[in-house]
Amino acid sequence: MAAKDPLSLVNLAMSLFGASGYESLINRMVLAKALYAFVTFMWMLFMPAPYGRYSKPSYGFGVNVKVAWCLQEIPALLVPLYLIVFSKDSNFFWQSNANAILIGLFMLHYFHRSLIFPFLIRGGKATPLSPFLAAVAFCLFNGFMQGFYFVNYCKYEDYWLSDMRFVLGLFLFFSGLIINIHSDHVLRNLRKPGETSYKIPNKGLFRYVTGANYFGEILEWSGFAIASWSPTAAVFALFAALFLGQRSLHHHKYYLEKFEDYPKDRNIVIPFVL
Repeated sequence: MAAKDPLSLVNLAMSLFGASGYESLINRMVLAKALYAFVTFMWMLFMPAPYGRYSKPSYGFGVNVKVAWCLQEIPALLVPLYLIVFSKDSNFFWQSNANAILIGLFMLHYFHRSLIFPFLIRGGKATPLSPFLAAVAFCLFNGFMQGFYFVNYCKYEDYWLSDMRFVLGLFLFFSGLIINIHSDHVLRNLRKPGETSYKIPNKGLFRYVTGANYFGEILEWSGFAIASWSPTAAVFALFAALFLGQRSLHHHKYYLEKFEDYPKDRNIVIPFVL
């Protein structure tokens, strides 16, 4: 039975996916996300995602980079919040500490990504309309899938808080979050106010990998998947690893081509491994 929220958000999702119930909806959304991850990975074998340094006018007029980051990421924060506030039939956020923590981790990331990170950006190219709209759709989808799973679908019992998967997952998530935020700080401070050119980062984990910020985010979502042991978090972690791994590879090639003194022994995304 669908949650009785004012806008019938869950009923709408079930209709869109032709689902007959909660389990059917989760399964179809996970499958859709897995297919999207595969298609995106294959596409990025031939070209980088067209935003940031790879922006192209052919993908639509540019949206201010700060506005784009805020608007495209905030659905992943607001949709779970909506489900928490308005879901009536089953709301495990208020019934389970583990549920509250897990969806809280997801929302914490997107609180930072949508309401803090954009306003710290220095320079940065405008985001073309097409990738901006794709990012909005992705965050709407993912925000609903994760929110629905942890707020309305799966209730974690109290013993889960002491399960080693939960403990390890939390450690990895916060380790990744710290790495991600610190790496963004390093990149941001390469530029003086008004500068827009790219420079070689050499602090923090950038001493070991090109995509230190992406490594942090991959670690975050891997930890989230382990902590929740859920299919929705697992398929999101898979997407993050494939997309951000490819993004790191494109950056690595970019630096090697642009800077003759770029460290040749620096790994791409995983320190000492890849």
